[in-house]
Amino acid sequence: MAKRVSVDGWLFTVTLLLVFVGLVMVFSASAVMAKDRYGSGYYFLLRQMVWAITGMVAMVVAMRVDYHRYKHPAVVFSALGLTTFLLISVFFLDRSHNTHRWIHWSGFSFQPSELAKPALILFLAFFLESRTKSMDDWRNTLLPAVIPTLLFLGLIVVQPDLGTAIACATITACILFVAGLDLRYLAYGFAASLLPLYFLISHVAYRRARIFAFLNPYSDPQKAGFHIIQSLIAVSTGGITGVGLMEGKQKLFYLPEPHTDFIFSVIGEELGLVGAVIVVTLFAIFLWRGVRTALRTQDMFGRFLAVGITSMIVVQAFINISVVLGLMPTKGIPLPFISYGGSSLFITLACVGVLLNVSKQAE
Repeated sequence: MAKRVSVDGWLFTVTLLLVFVGLVMVFSASAVMAKDRYGSGYYFLLRQMVWAITGMVAMVVAMRVDYHRYKHPAVVFSALGLTTFLLISVFFLDRSHNTHRWIHWSGFSFQPSELAKPALILFLAFFLESRTKSMDDWRNTLLPAVIPTLLFLGLIVVQPDLGTAIACATITACILFVAGLDLRYLAYGFAASLLPLYFLISHVAYRRARIFAFLNPYSDPQKAGFHIIQSLIAVSTGGITGVGLMEGKQKLFYLPEPHTDFIFSVIGEELGLVGAVIVVTLFAIFLWRGVRTALRTQDMFGRFLAVGITSMIVVQAFINISVVLGLMPTKGIPLPFISYGGSSLFITLACVGVLLNVSKQAE
């Protein structure tokens, strides 16, 4: 069958729409806060626009680069080495928001854990491509495949950033499943993670408080339950069609982080159920086209890249929206393309460029 000569138009268009929605909602959610803190209501919007433009350039460039060029040991292990170095280096820098997650430079911030996700996807695609027939060989296939994941998980959890660590683990599980790993091994891995998760949650006060707030947010409405209560108020206030763009009230110093982790709450309040469903539908279309690309790609390296990138974006969107709606405990996971955050937006768009190149060459 002849190779496709054009990228997936659906995937490209959905990405542009999500970025546009993100810019509009970042401005709506942050304008008042930015004016109060920085003297300009456009502070967060302008910074997000810079990252969006550079990210779109990266996407177009990646879209034109043959993804097979990444299938080289020098590229794969350089990505792993650089990511490991950056994840370790943050511990030698000053804390930001009482965590070691950020590298600050010349007014810009970069979160190395964002780089961990594509680095893991690239490594797993490279390593597993020729091992799909021996996925149950735990000594020569499974263990070497998960060692980088375990290393990254450990470094990210210590930052601490349990939410991103869970996202990385889920991405790895998706790729291993598609590669043909027996479900019992995934079950063993999940069971083995329960005890560490228990200690990471029960022995850390703020995480334990988040679990109790998830079960009953009104048990501590001024502290642990405050985020989810304000989020649910915002979503419920929106009704079917919303109160109108820029007209939301919860972002006015009630809803914490309205332009980042809880931006979907602002969407629900200002654009209502209609706007929220449209955003969810856009992510559903992204999932459909990403899965379609993976199924149409006969090259296993390209298939694993497509699965990894698609799951990276959709899993984060699922977690973020679930947290906003009170379906999961609060986690610091941004809504891809939409939440304010330069490193997340740039890396996500660059990864979409790779996915578009895979779609271009799918048979």
